[in-house]
Amino acid sequence: MFRDLKSVGYSLERCRAQGKRFLAIVLLIAIAYTCATSQGQVLKQKALQKYIARPEHYDQPHRRHSAFHIGLAAH
Repeated sequence: MFRDLKSVGYSLERCRAQGKRFLAIVLLIAIAYTCATSQGQVLKQKALQKYIARPEHYDQPHRRHSAFHIGLAAH
């Protein structure tokens, strides 16, 4: 989850909001993260991840993406 909220996913570290605005952003990111992860899990169960997410290394036979990455790439 740490990597997903940093530069690979939502780039939360670049957010300059403070106070209530920051809390609102964190709440929205939590909702979006939950939706992307659950969609990614559904796509993995249906074995559709190979059509959505490209492999990180082409010499490996298995694609190693998280459910979040697959769900985010599906949008």
